[in-house]
Amino acid sequence: MKAIAYTHNLPATDAASLQDITLPAPTPGPRDLLVRVHAISVNPVDVKIRANRKPQEGRPEVLGWDAAGVVEAVGAQVSLFQPGDRVFYAGALNRPGANSELHVVDERIVGAMPESLDFAQAAALPLTAITAWELLFDRLRVLANAAPSGRTLLVIGAAGGVGSILVQLARQLTGLTVIGTASRPETRDWVLQAGAHHVIDHTRPLADELARIGMPQVDYIAGLTNTDQHFDAMTQIIAPQGAIALIDDPAEIDVRKLKGKSASLHWEFMFARSMHQTADMQAQHDLLTRVAQLVDAGRLRTTLGEHYGTIDAANLRRAHAFIESGRARGKIVLEGFGG
Repeated sequence: MKAIAYTHNLPATDAASLQDITLPAPTPGPRDLLVRVHAISVNPVDVKIRANRKPQEGRPEVLGWDAAGVVEAVGAQVSLFQPGDRVFYAGALNRPGANSELHVVDERIVGAMPESLDFAQAAALPLTAITAWELLFDRLRVLANAAPSGRTLLVIGAAGGVGSILVQLARQLTGLTVIGTASRPETRDWVLQAGAHHVIDHTRPLADELARIGMPQVDYIAGLTNTDQHFDAMTQIIAPQGAIALIDDPAEIDVRKLKGKSASLHWEFMFARSMHQTADMQAQHDLLTRVAQLVDAGRLRTTLGEHYGTIDAANLRRAHAFIESGRARGKIVLEGFGG
């Protein structure tokens, strides 16, 4: 089967950083689906691993943790899907990625594709939807109740992949006032279209920007990017007994600054359930099922921002380079393996 892999940690601009290769087709395990991949999307995790995780000597490593496709075969213990089903999922970080024509994935972290979306539109959603859902409802423990709560959520980096769906989920399923950050006119418009009540500029002091809209403190903060830069401001603007959830990898933060407000800090890592085979691993299947229902009901929309063409090494290198630029809006998607 065709696949795209890396063998050395090289810059995305290097033609050898990602290469087209041929691999044997994988065999599904007892709880696995064998999926023919139709579309993929690219996430910052792909970029980080390509740059930092050294492959085993002589063994190409396949990236890709967002896919949409069709089930070709199922393992002996599979009960949720059957061949012919259209599915979308993010996969597991400790298994080969989905940048290949065929891919195996545990059924417990897979959802049935929204009927109203094509493969490219669906591939934009899984990793970010899981991350946003778990951050909002499992980590921050926001109630899924659309009645106005008087509480506020600040989403730092709201135009990116996770922010694009987090803003939608918070607006559609909670009573929070949603404030997103964006720094350019096109990303500001994107965040407003996702449903944010307000948009502020994260290149300016966050405290000043919140004061400008009459909200000097917020009850919840989703820190999706540049936490090193923003953490001191977060500790200033979080309300007493508020909660902060992070998804990025700050080098050093002083959590003691939260003690005086009895504020809490949480980490969201959507691969934790699959990596540790947790007892509630199927929660990701359940939440993707719910996301698909919300999409088909017209309450959520795909976060596809750019379509980069067919799935090959050259297009993936372009996608990695664009994500590294920090200017991505929504998700970058590739579709089909060509002739």
